[in-house]
Amino acid sequence: MKKILLAEDDADFASVLKQYLEIYNYTVFCAEDGEQALKLFQKETFNICVFDVMMPKIDGFTLAEKIIKINPEIPFVFLTARQLKEDKIKGLKLGADDYIIKPFEADELVLRLNNILKRSEKSTTTNPLSDEISIGKYVFDTKRLELKLENKTQQLTEKEASLVLFFYQNKNQLLKREEILNAIWGNDDFFSGRSMDVFISRLRKYFNEDSAIKIESIRNVGLEFKINT
Repeated sequence: MKKILLAEDDADFASVLKQYLEIYNYTVFCAEDGEQALKLFQKETFNICVFDVMMPKIDGFTLAEKIIKINPEIPFVFLTARQLKEDKIKGLKLGADDYIIKPFEADELVLRLNNILKRSEKSTTTNPLSDEISIGKYVFDTKRLELKLENKTQQLTEKEASLVLFFYQNKNQLLKREEILNAIWGNDDFFSGRSMDVFISRLRKYFNEDSAIKIESIRNVGLEFKINT
């Protein structure tokens, strides 16, 4: 059974979600504030986290930052009653797998959680051809999820590593945005598209010390991972 950490300060709403998720064979640990959620995360192992943004003691964004430091691979989803663009962008920058606006149907949450966990499991079971791949001046360690350049090492998240590998396997060819999104995010909706833009920005920074490597955007078409030899 998959274990969910649900941090929600509305006790009635949390109870309804818990009961509904348990129908679908999830084990749900509830926390009424961010501080309690952090303590639970330090004691238990979870498959996914669901955080309300506005919570007492520690808000959802701050909670996510603290949890990422403990386990950078844990998938997480934000719940919020606010529709502020700034909140969505902040969630994306933190690496959120989804951002759900209240009110929503409980079965929508279940569907999204199922899809996120399927993608997460798929990325951990995919075995690349080689443990280490040379990309320009860099060495990409596919097992340790590290991008190395001389004495520098950049630790990657699973999604960053999956994106690097996908780009490398399709280097020097134009890829449509929907191709990348469906391969790495599992869908090509608006939220995933914005999330991908954040990850692309990160990769550009990681590869910026080799001028032969470029991630070029072709407006309204897609992206090309160029390696000039």
